[in-house]
Amino acid sequence: MRYPALPLLALCAIGLLLGACTDNRDMARADTPLPMPTAREVSFEQDVKPILDAKCLACHGCYDAPCQLKLETAEGLVRGANPEPVYDGTRKHAMSPTRLGMDEQTEAGWRSRGFHSVLQGGEQTQSVLYRMLALGKQHPPKPNSRLPDDIELGIARQNQCVTSEAFDEYAQDHPLEGMPLAVTGLTDDEFATLSGWLNQGAPIDTAPVTLSAAEQRAVDTWEGFLNREDDRHRLVARWLFEHLFLAHLYFEDIDGQPRFFDVVRSSTPPGKPVAPIATVRPNDAPGQAFFYRLRPVEGTLVHKRHITFALSEARLARVRELFFSDDWAVSSLPGYDDVARANPFLTFADIPAQARYQFMLDEAEYFTRTFIRGPVCRGQIATDVIRDQFWTFFQAPDRDQFILDADYRAKVTPLLGMPGQDYSLLDAGENWLHYRGQRNDYLAQRQQQYMQAQPAGASFSDIWDGDGHNTNALLTIFRHHDSASVTRGLVGEVPLTLWLMDYPLFERTYYELVVNFDVFGNLAHQAQTRLYFDLIRNGAEQNFLRLMPAGTRKDIQRGWYQGLGKLRLDISYHHLDDTAPSAEPYVSKAPQQEFAIRLLERLRDINAMPDDALNRCQGGNCGRREQPAWVQRADQALARIASTPAAELPGIKQLPEVVFVRVSHTDGERTVYSLLRNRAHSNVAFMLGESLRYEPDKDTVTVFPGIIGSYPNFIFDVPASQVEHFVSLLGRAEEDEDFERIVTSWGVRRTHPQFWAVLHDFTAWQREHQPLQAGVFDVNRFENL
Repeated sequence: MRYPALPLLALCAIGLLLGACTDNRDMARADTPLPMPTAREVSFEQDVKPILDAKCLACHGCYDAPCQLKLETAEGLVRGANPEPVYDGTRKHAMSPTRLGMDEQTEAGWRSRGFHSVLQGGEQTQSVLYRMLALGKQHPPKPNSRLPDDIELGIARQNQCVTSEAFDEYAQDHPLEGMPLAVTGLTDDEFATLSGWLNQGAPIDTAPVTLSAAEQRAVDTWEGFLNREDDRHRLVARWLFEHLFLAHLYFEDIDGQPRFFDVVRSSTPPGKPVAPIATVRPNDAPGQAFFYRLRPVEGTLVHKRHITFALSEARLARVRELFFSDDWAVSSLPGYDDVARANPFLTFADIPAQARYQFMLDEAEYFTRTFIRGPVCRGQIATDVIRDQFWTFFQAPDRDQFILDADYRAKVTPLLGMPGQDYSLLDAGENWLHYRGQRNDYLAQRQQQYMQAQPAGASFSDIWDGDGHNTNALLTIFRHHDSASVTRGLVGEVPLTLWLMDYPLFERTYYELVVNFDVFGNLAHQAQTRLYFDLIRNGAEQNFLRLMPAGTRKDIQRGWYQGLGKLRLDISYHHLDDTAPSAEPYVSKAPQQEFAIRLLERLRDINAMPDDALNRCQGGNCGRREQPAWVQRADQALARIASTPAAELPGIKQLPEVVFVRVSHTDGERTVYSLLRNRAHSNVAFMLGESLRYEPDKDTVTVFPGIIGSYPNFIFDVPASQVEHFVSLLGRAEEDEDFERIVTSWGVRRTHPQFWAVLHDFTAWQREHQPLQAGVFDVNRFENL
């Protein structure tokens, strides 16, 4: 398949338009000719795609790709660019969805939706892609220099999504903003390859995916199960689809490098080519007969979108055990109206609640990751109602009253609906008050139910222990200002807040932030979604506080809600019961700290990080003893800045939220760390005004031995012999010039000659140690330090 292609530069150039990657005031001028396009035949798959993966995809992936120019696949490149941003929380009207592989199947269809080509120019002009790449090549940044302040970076950048006809004006106004934007650019060979490919008509030689016999058998097995026609299987299949539609599925029984799949509703049955039914949400009415189908995920994986879920014979047996071992019947198959979408507890009431909850618990990290790293969690307002670091654990199914008491479940189920179905701006306030009222009415009934069922109060028995082996039972969530991450285990120092999620909270969080969230929705929809997330956080905190002694809960809670947060406690949330007893005994005057220590001790066997010797070190030997001596020395050095407030280590205030650190040994080995700045806040009860609630002297850093985060804000590359010196200077870097010396010595700026090699080495490291999770990291948030 061939597409007219203008010079390659247009490709990354488009990235510039889209806000991809480059700029600098102190840049070389174009007084030498551009490299000549290669004359040899160029293959997209063998020659072009590796360059795009290496130097364009780090900006151009997923919904937040600048100008919607998505480069994970050839389809996204051919589709081109569109000036309308997907992420816009202020729009009055919802926009038409623009999902690759879903909403249009042809180039002509995308043109009808306002996408313009980046591969084709006008009658008198070359393509945008070529011209953007050429502009970047003609104005390279000074190696490892700081970029000019007037080059706008970050996710708030106003991208200039120009066409080839308007490019001259763009180049005149933004001479330093060619592609890739504000980073080290293409080599001469890369430029020659891309421009040669464009001159040859930009042919696409991507072959259709061919499944192995084992993969086809696995697909047939799961499609056969999901498409059984009796009512019980149809209802369970719908529930499973709504819980797995965001997943990258893989077959763990098949040896070798896994292939990933997604599950869609298709108008065609198994055995026929997949024809996806393009509804905005997975629980919208399909409008026609459909079949659940698995199709291969094509293109290069990007870390921020790569949320994996394993399928296997054991998984299928587990599904059958959970959902079909009990004798239950379907009263009638539910529809897809607003009520059915807003309240999954009504929609799936016939399926045993214990089965639904246990399926989610089995892979709690996956489900948490969907709403912590999925489409909803992008931007400061989206993440502003959670703390920067907190631990999450779950109500034991055999202690969850929603599961145990059918009468109680029937009584409260109508109160568990969630806002966001109505997009009316005029009705948004009234809708929000209605759902907030229902939620608070539910909490009142929940409080009464637990007092009756557990008159002695909550205890450690209420916490799910992972059935003695499942490490999904304990999670740590990190917020990175405008993104977030989740990992298994209790990581870092004992946090200010802890969450205890029961089934109604877990399921509501998933439906509100994943299934029912419309990234293309308007202000009314997105505001209500995020306001309800505030109630979810509060509910998880209140669940945990039941474990605290009577008489201490309000003081603990008010410590979390300082300033105007106290007002929010009084007017928005259901009141906290501080009189009912706790069945958990305490001997100290710091019950939360005492509980956390007990949690670490009692659930040690299922804690993926039981010791965390870097952040909870109790002695002088703060390192991983199983690691080589040089790694232990790096551990010990970095542990000195972990869990220490910025009032004592002022250099912490200089760090952005997510810093990747590569430590290299003389024998060629290397290890990696993530330095996560945990910003302290007086409260997180509001979506706006965050800077007014900062408490920077209380900020800390979590040192994680590995990778956390999809969006590194900066990178340090430190020889193992210099780690102690690096840490020493960082801790004392109170002034900007002190931090500048550290950046100059070890920092990998956007303009560093080895920027791309170092960045992709983190992906390589993750591929070596966590092969199922690896993907290209996003640098749209990489700061200009």
